[in-house]
Amino acid sequence: MTWRPRLVALDIDGTCVGFDGVMTSGLRDVLVRVQAAGVPVTMVTGRSWHATRPVVDALGLVAGQHVCSNGAVRVAYPPFSILGVRTFDATDVVERVHRTHPRAAMAVEVLGTGYRVTRPFPIGELHGDIEIVEPGALLDGPVTRVIVRDPDANDGEFEAMVASLGLHDVSYFVGWTSWLDIAPTNVDKALGLSEVCADLGIDAADVLAIGDGRNDIELLAWAGRGVALGDAPAIVREAADAVTGTFADGGTVEELERWFPAV
Repeated sequence: MTWRPRLVALDIDGTCVGFDGVMTSGLRDVLVRVQAAGVPVTMVTGRSWHATRPVVDALGLVAGQHVCSNGAVRVAYPPFSILGVRTFDATDVVERVHRTHPRAAMAVEVLGTGYRVTRPFPIGELHGDIEIVEPGALLDGPVTRVIVRDPDANDGEFEAMVASLGLHDVSYFVGWTSWLDIAPTNVDKALGLSEVCADLGIDAADVLAIGDGRNDIELLAWAGRGVALGDAPAIVREAADAVTGTFADGGTVEELERWFPAV
């Protein structure tokens, strides 16, 4: 194999950490080898920064850049600094969701601390300080994202709701379980990572990216080698250059060891 990544980009949930919060076995060890080889590791996640930092710390990652909030926020850590934030006026989106699907919960990120929400989300889905407000008080200016969640809707009902919103001039990603992320226009994980690579002088062709969700599609297509977990939805696997094992079978570590084997 003559190709070797110059940067490793990892999604978090379903790629590094299970939905039960447990980190995949052996991941920290292989990332030690990645970094020892002089290859930076960047988390590229839908999580907010305050929910990303514990994973970065647990993995023992050295100083570097990370992409949060599906590409809307880029940070350096450690020490912590915000390198870029993209926001949008979500007034129309919030009004439309509340009018057409009033039972849905909505949340907006309060950068660095938590979320404002219109009603409680299922336990463990949002991290940080949570403030419950009326829909009319959800916004106090432009935001990085709006999250729409309806745990009582089945997949078909939720997809019909998303279609009925007629979302234009925004980016949006449908998650695993009746979860919708709405972001600024043309903002996605690939954009955030492209800015990291521009700072580091690394070409997209030299990037290994691993992910499992629909919000990883642009990322996997952009990277020189985009790899989907084996249990990713078909649309995600189709966007990837390769498919590794499932999360439960250690697919993330399997792909990383292909390039950074133990001596």
